[in-house]
Amino acid sequence: MEKLTVTRLMEIMRECAGEGEGLAVTDDVLDVEFGDLGYDSLAMLETAGRIERDHGIRLADDQVTEAKTPRAFLALVHDAATGVA
Repeated sequence: MEKLTVTRLMEIMRECAGEGEGLAVTDDVLDVEFGDLGYDSLAMLETAGRIERDHGIRLADDQVTEAKTPRAFLALVHDAATGVA
């Protein structure tokens, strides 16, 4: 899989859960909590399901809901893609 970028992550989130109420999609959102961007845990689980369907990367639900920022979520995806535990 090509490395998932914050821009692509936010696009997937908008496709799955609608437009967030927070900041514009830039690298500046990497450390902004999803709640502040207008996304809840259900939106994150839907996003994880989409990533699994499209890229074959399975993320544990508890890890997904514990990832509070795009940076943390992207780290989960990258670790899962490379087999890092």
